[in-house]
Parts: sequence; C-alpha cells; structure tokens
Amino acid sequence: MNIDMRWSDLLHLGDLSLTIPAGSAIAAWLLAGRAWRAAFGWMLAFGLALSLVAATKIAFMGWATGLPALQFKAVSGHATGFAAVFPTLCYLLAPAQPPRARRVAAAAALALAAVVAAALVHAGEHTLAEAVAGWLIGSGVFLCTARLAGTEPAPPAGRAVACAALAFLASAWVLRSAPLNYWMIKVALVLSGNAAPMPWDHCG
Repeated sequence: MNIDMRWSDLLHLGDLSLTIPAGSAIAAWLLAGRAWRAAFGWMLAFGLALSLVAATKIAFMGWATGLPALQFKAVSGHATGFAAVFPTLCYLLAPAQPPRARRVAAAAALALAAVVAAALVHAGEHTLAEAVAGWLIGSGVFLCTARLAGTEPAPPAGRAVACAALAFLASAWVLRSAPLNYWMIKVALVLSGNAAPMPWDHCG
C-alpha cells in the first residue's frame, strides 16, 4: 500500500496542471532576463511538444489511432511535461559556474523524469511505449532550450521571481477555468462526428 501511494505521488508531478504553469514561469524567467533566443526557443519547443501530445490524444479518442503492436495509443502528457519542465528548471536555476553544476542538476532531473515515466507504466496509466515517447520528446525540449540558453547569467532575482510567479498563477487559473481534457474530448468528437470518445482501453 505504501509503495503504491509513493508511485501515485510521483504521477502527480507530471500533471499538466502543474507542468504547463511551470513552463509558463520558465518563459517569463527567460524573458525577464532578456534571453530572447532561449525564451522563444523554449516556447516554440514546449508548445510543439504539448501540441503533439494533444494531437495524438485527440486522434485516438476520435478514431482509435495508434500502434497496437507497441500498445501505443497516445504520447504521455505527464512524461512529456515533466521531462521538459523540471530539467530545464534545474538547468536555469543551478549556478552557471562551475559549468558542471548545471549539467549534473539537469541530469538528475532527467533521471527523475524517467522514474516518473516508470511510475506511469507501473500504475497502468500508460504503456511503456507511450511513457518512453513522452520522456524522449520532453528531454528533447530541454536539450534544445539548454543549448540556446548556454551559460547566460540568470536575470535579477526580484524581477525574475515576480514575472515567473505571475505567469505561473495566471496559467494555473486559466487551466482551472478550462480543463484541457474536456476540450480535447470536445475537439475529438466534433472532428470525428462520434457520439462518445473511444475508450482508453481500446487500441487498434
């Protein structure tokens, strides 16, 4: 029972209601520091990753698409969000000097993201293929942002914290007002013309 509860707690770390506001906070942090390339690179890569997650979920709910041989229905949003957001946060918040500190912090966060992906599989929320796909996509978003950010100094703490906190709270409020799952189901039904979404346990 205790082990299952720990796995369940890990699942919530990747919830989009947390990772999307955190992603917004990252964008605000980078913009506050005028790290334009990293900021727009992050927003583009993170936005594309989330769009891919949404597209695969909508396609499955509307038309039961997927890869039955791999037990793949849709990319895991939890694994994608966590692998993108938390390594990026660790990389940006770790001291730029010595340079190794950022790499170690990011590597530890990527390893934790792999544990979260494993927790999703253990709990039956996603198959191995779905969780691995999410982890790989999220890791790619982080690597792209880290390369663009380079060793740029962190922005002034006060301004950065204020901008990041405002972005986090605003995004969290929007998500609370317009749940993503509800809208993905609505889009899937409108596009497919079905009366109900395909059940998640159906594949192929």
